[in-house]
Amino acid sequence: MKIIAGTKLEKVLNQSTKDLVTRLLREHVRQYAGKFVLALIMMVIVAVSTASLAKLMEPVLDEVFTEKNRGQLAWVAGLVLATFVIKGLANYGQQVVMEGVTQRIVADVRKRLFAHLMHADLGFFHRTSTGALISRMMNDVALLHMAVGKTLTGFGKDLLTLMALVGVMFYQDWQLALAAFFAFPTAILPIARIGKRMRKVSGNAQSEVSRLTTHLDEVFQGVRHVKAYTTEEYEIQRGAKLTDTVATLGVKAARIRGLSHPIMETLGGLAIVVVIGYGGYQVIEGARTTGSFFSFIVALMLAYEPMKRLVALNANLQEGLAAAHRIFDTLDAKPDIVERPDATVLAVTEGRVELEHVDFSYEKDIPALSDVTLTVPAGKMAALVGLSGAGKTTVLNLIPRFFDVDGGRITIDGHDIRDVTLKSLRGNIALVSQEVTLFDDTIRANIAYGTPDATEEQIVAAARNAAADDFIRELAEGYDTIVGERGVKLSGGQRQRIAIARAMLKDAPILLLDEATSALDTQSERLVQAALKILMEGRTSIVIAHRLSTIIDADIIFVMDEGRVVEHGSHAELLQKGGLYARLHGLQFSLDTLPESDEPVPAAETEGDAAKLRARA
Repeated sequence: MKIIAGTKLEKVLNQSTKDLVTRLLREHVRQYAGKFVLALIMMVIVAVSTASLAKLMEPVLDEVFTEKNRGQLAWVAGLVLATFVIKGLANYGQQVVMEGVTQRIVADVRKRLFAHLMHADLGFFHRTSTGALISRMMNDVALLHMAVGKTLTGFGKDLLTLMALVGVMFYQDWQLALAAFFAFPTAILPIARIGKRMRKVSGNAQSEVSRLTTHLDEVFQGVRHVKAYTTEEYEIQRGAKLTDTVATLGVKAARIRGLSHPIMETLGGLAIVVVIGYGGYQVIEGARTTGSFFSFIVALMLAYEPMKRLVALNANLQEGLAAAHRIFDTLDAKPDIVERPDATVLAVTEGRVELEHVDFSYEKDIPALSDVTLTVPAGKMAALVGLSGAGKTTVLNLIPRFFDVDGGRITIDGHDIRDVTLKSLRGNIALVSQEVTLFDDTIRANIAYGTPDATEEQIVAAARNAAADDFIRELAEGYDTIVGERGVKLSGGQRQRIAIARAMLKDAPILLLDEATSALDTQSERLVQAALKILMEGRTSIVIAHRLSTIIDADIIFVMDEGRVVEHGSHAELLQKGGLYARLHGLQFSLDTLPESDEPVPAAETEGDAAKLRARA
């Protein structure tokens, strides 16, 4: 999945407001048209009620206060009360309906964004920080919620109320109404500029919030290393700097957003002065009644607030559109790994896995694999060995199509894996890696992850075969124990055994084991190796192991170096060849037989041995 970066801010500013609003309405608002109509009806009632209150001021002053007509007092007072009640109920109704709609829109956007990310390929997550994705899911969508809510309400209730009040004003005196509003068109240009600046600052602020979220995620996940290296103060300073940047941009946004207020206050004051001067003169000359003038001035005052909200609406809208652009940018990103239209369901009958002249690079011009050809016979165990960085894990990443090959092809039972559906491909593969992933759920749920219909007996059997049942039963809650975020409540070896139990329960015909026993103690390793040996019977297994003693019984061993297969054969055959495998075995054997010592093996010696081995090979 490729996501656009680099000139995001310029793209936000260049993409027109009309385009973003149109897309937002088309994709997320239109489906709630019925509720909008209901809310609109109530907004019309609010607008008419507000305008009626202004108009009722005329009989209140003329008939009651000026003429002192007692007969008019009761019905005018009752009418005013009824108008307020109707307005209050209608206002409550439209608020509830509109909030319900905006909440549903936010939920729809979040669900759509999350579903899109779940179908993104592994490369996308390697390129995009977790904090940035969380920020997009939470902060950007929250800003979008505010913008949608204020915009829809503004263009509904406020605009209708303003129109109704302006109608009353023009009904009273169209010349006075024109005099009151002559100055407001001059505000259009500065308000538009304020909106553009708001969109720019908001885009910067959201980027900084994303950086802060990324920092927090990294620090919280790596808190063990923070403590170990006593870098608390360093991380506090980094966090403080990012927080200050976010705060500075927030103040700048508030300052820009608030610029519309002095503009509107000045224009509003000017309008009222014009009305008082001209209207007061008319009352003195007897050209209009006091009630008529007061009705006009009330309509003007009532119109002032919705007018201010409508003017400020552009800044709020631009703030939300900056977030909308980032959200749509993510939704528009296309995955690199896609199924072909005619993809078929993979039915594994034998389980033979073949790599044919495979080339692959994580980054351009930096090959990770070069012309790799290997065959894993059906139902056999193949081992990949070699120095770190040789390309072993890359081979395992390519088989489930976490990435696509740059050249050559990978087949299972002769079927190119690019010709089959991803679900059927990955459903036939079980993976256990050295990077164990557990979810903040029960042990039972973690073992059954990917196999939701598993019975309790099957879960327990998988745990027992993975040498995990004993330690699970010793826990206070047993299989109902919550493991914590990423399994933090369990030891490394316990997490590894849970992951192995999960793979055992899946019972897939192809097993990929990337250092599956690396975190186990000697006793647990023996138990798990015995269980894995049973599990691998009749299944195609590809195992990565740095401890060569664990793959001596492999049917075939592929030795990799610098992205190539440099030799292959059985353990005995490779030792007899005297190549890289024999040298690796000899080095590991000599290290394993060293007497126990508190002194660590110098890194320079092991690195030097590795370099010598590569040179000799």
